[in-house]
Amino acid sequence: MTFKNLISSTIIFFLLGVNSIVFSQKEKPNIVIIYVDDLGFGDIGVNGAVGVKTPNIDTLAKNGVNFTDAHCAAATCTPSRYSLLTGSYAFRNNAAILEGDAPLIIDTKKETLPKMLKKAGYTTGVVGKWHLGLGKGKIDWNKRIPLGPKEVGFDYSFLIPATGDRVPCVFLENQKVVGLDVNDPITVSYGARIEGYPWGFKHPELLKQHTDPYHQGAVINGISRIGYMKGGKNALWVDEDFPYVLTKTAKGFIENQKNNPFFLYFSLHDIHQPRIANIKFVESSTMGPRGDVIAQMDWCVGQITKTLKETNLLENTLLIFTSDNGPILDDGYVDYARELVGNHKPGGIYRGSKYSVYEAGTRMPTIVHWPKKVKPGISSALLTQVDLYKSLACLVNQDVEKGAAPDSQDFLKSWLGKSNKGREFLLEEAYTYGLRMGKWKYIKPKNKPVPNWIVQKYVDPGFREEVQLFNLDEDPSEQRNIYKNHPEIVEVMEQKLNVILKLN
Repeated sequence: MTFKNLISSTIIFFLLGVNSIVFSQKEKPNIVIIYVDDLGFGDIGVNGAVGVKTPNIDTLAKNGVNFTDAHCAAATCTPSRYSLLTGSYAFRNNAAILEGDAPLIIDTKKETLPKMLKKAGYTTGVVGKWHLGLGKGKIDWNKRIPLGPKEVGFDYSFLIPATGDRVPCVFLENQKVVGLDVNDPITVSYGARIEGYPWGFKHPELLKQHTDPYHQGAVINGISRIGYMKGGKNALWVDEDFPYVLTKTAKGFIENQKNNPFFLYFSLHDIHQPRIANIKFVESSTMGPRGDVIAQMDWCVGQITKTLKETNLLENTLLIFTSDNGPILDDGYVDYARELVGNHKPGGIYRGSKYSVYEAGTRMPTIVHWPKKVKPGISSALLTQVDLYKSLACLVNQDVEKGAAPDSQDFLKSWLGKSNKGREFLLEEAYTYGLRMGKWKYIKPKNKPVPNWIVQKYVDPGFREEVQLFNLDEDPSEQRNIYKNHPEIVEVMEQKLNVILKLN
């Protein structure tokens, strides 16, 4: 071969390589996680919902994989969100439900799920409920908050800072309050009462819904919140607008990134309290406000899939639909969800709810939809959201940094419906610990009394002073404690749980 031919061949080979890289980049699936709040296993049509229709979610299930034994990491919101984004069990960082002015609980020096995906060439965005803390404490809401989604790997963020029932009742875009008037600065307090917006316990006549004592702080948009607030009048949200504001923002992110691989964490507020449905969805169910916001949530899901289809992205988008913890009925606000629920079973056949170590606390409605790669079906694989980190890292051929995602395991084949292999052991965090081993469910005994505020929420958190063991194949509703009949199973599971908790 002559030198000239050698150079030509080298150039051709190089160009082919470049084209191959570009093609590979274009072929990377977009990744969308739709993370619903307080949605139970039985709250969607394909899992047996009664009194409310979820046609958009059901369509995803029909064309994707519907999981029957997939779990969030914990039975409450902040811990589950922490575990999803870090691949670490929440107890390792004492992650618990946060107040609205709590500092960021994710270590910004460590790799996270969005940071890992950024290294793989993804543009990353989060839209919706955050509730993972911001700043370092004593937040100045009138400036850019220095620690938040950007510092943990998100290129773009549009947030409800904590929850809808907590102040401040404002949106944050890229860690700045949206629509803030500098002449009307925001002050927030979770301790001393401050003058500003009227207090719910003093002005019940202003309320759309009455509340428990914990939710009787600042009254904004006719809803009494946790905490006190003054200022920021032009920036206040309107609860009824949540589905439109958040969905429009999420759709805008998709449209802006349609030519690049992207990761969108769309964290809906529905169906968390306060349940204030937009007028479009009022009485769209026979279940009252809770059913109405389930229908509202389903509409949001439909808008995302519609946008993906209109931008020709649906075929190559890995869409994961799931929830952060189990269902709760009247949770701080009196909207009579329990009385209107009828034959509907929010947790399906499973016992428990939000806050509970029983199965309904963490067994989540979970659907994976990716037309290009995923064949429709149903999977009984025992999976946990903690494992999405390393599974997605495998998908995008990205190494996980040393020390990152310590509890995450790669189950990509199972998430894509190509295997039914699941976890040998699966941790369930609540106010005590549960452990799954195939059909067996072990619950660690806890001698402390049940907190009164949990009792007031009509929740059985699963606390008992004795070991609990259930055979879920024979007793999926966890009614018969058979630990005395199987001491050998109890011993194995106790030892494994102690290893996870590092008690040995």
